[in-house]
Amino acid sequence: MHILGYLMAVVIGLVMGLIGGGGSILSVPVFAYIFSMDAVSATTLSLFVVGFTSAVGSVGFIRQGQVNFTTAFRFGVPSILGILFSRRVVVPHLPDYILNRYGLVVSKDMFILVIFAALMLFSAIRMIQKKERIRPQVQNVSSDTLLISQGLLVGIITGFIGAGGGFLIVPALVMLVGMRMKQAVATSLFIIAINSLIGFVSSLDSVAVDWVFLLSFTALSVVGILLGVRMARKIEGRKLKPIFGWFVLVMGIWIIIKELFLNSLL
Repeated sequence: MHILGYLMAVVIGLVMGLIGGGGSILSVPVFAYIFSMDAVSATTLSLFVVGFTSAVGSVGFIRQGQVNFTTAFRFGVPSILGILFSRRVVVPHLPDYILNRYGLVVSKDMFILVIFAALMLFSAIRMIQKKERIRPQVQNVSSDTLLISQGLLVGIITGFIGAGGGFLIVPALVMLVGMRMKQAVATSLFIIAINSLIGFVSSLDSVAVDWVFLLSFTALSVVGILLGVRMARKIEGRKLKPIFGWFVLVMGIWIIIKELFLNSLL
């Protein structure tokens, strides 16, 4: 099983390089189910893997001039505030049991993983659907407000469930700012890198980290994203999204069934 987990590290990077997101959708289940980590540890380590891998992947896009730093700043600052709110206020103060009455038991781990699975289902539907509409790039108060509010939302989600938010960031940049897909993917990776690494650092005092394991896993993920960025020059990531979307949909449904029904039978 651990060999499968390390192979998945390469797949995580590959997916991120091809479609600008999806790393956390794979890494959190890998840490939680293959390496048997609790939900808080799984989401925290996911933030490091996704953040570091995104940083490496964004270097090539920066050299190509594809990263829009102005938009990244406008989106990223609210995201950072959302991350700090989740990691420093929400997650540490969650009780071990969210619900323990009338025969219903919902633990912190179950709650986090079910919320994560719900995001997987949302992301899967977005990936399976037809391509997003691209609107002209026009700066106005409305689009700025939406971009900032979505940045805050992505930050809260990133901090709470360890998701980089690529499948929320890319559509936002395409529909609200009018970016072309390749520039949106590049800018998304840059934002994810900053958000995820800040989220990870903010959790170091509450999670024990096996650095040898984490750096080994991350190194394999970096290999994957370098391959993915290279493949993205020949394969359009948009064409791969529906296939990956169906895979994510099945995984999300499986996590919900496992956490809500199968665990109670074991």
